[in-house]
Parts: sequence; C-alpha cells; structure tokens
Amino acid sequence: MEYVYAAMLLHSAENEINEKNVNAVLKSAGVKADDARVKALCASLEGVDIGEAMTSAVAAPAAAAPAAAGGSEAEAPAEEAADEEEDDAAGFEGLGSLFG
Repeated sequence: MEYVYAAMLLHSAENEINEKNVNAVLKSAGVKADDARVKALCASLEGVDIGEAMTSAVAAPAAAAPAAAGGSEAEAPAEEAADEEEDDAAGFEGLGSLFG
C-alpha cells in the first residue's frame, strides 16, 4: 500500500513518478523499499492518467449507493447483483494490480 501512496503523493505534488522519487518518498517515510516492487509500480503507471483513475475510483462507489438504496423498487435477484459487481470490478483491474 505504501508504494501506491508514494505514487499518489508524488502525483499530488506534481513530481514525476519514477524509481528515484518513489524510493525517496518511501525512505523518508521509514519504509524499506523493495526495488522490484518500485520498478513494477513505475512500469504499471507509465502512460496512466492518475488524476482520471483516482476520480473514477472515487466516483464508482458513490454511483453504486443510489442504486442500492432504491427503496420502492423490487430487489434484483442475487445473480443479477453479482453480475453488476463483476462489471464494476472490471474497471479497476489495472489499479488492483498495484496493491500486490
């Protein structure tokens, strides 16, 4: 998790997300960085618009809440709900791989 937080902090500070910077953030936080994980993180984030990914990750749970609170509508069968959850999870496959 620390690796992803380091990347998010670098993004927020408008610094380049590269191995040197990620290692520096982790070191300053007292985390002994694993070079392979740092390389994997930097490689997986190459070409990714982190701001857009964070916005869509934050918006997805909020979008699901009104549908779940439907109240007056009949409940959907459990099988249909499971299909919807799988569809929602498909959009996060790229980010999920960052969490090890």
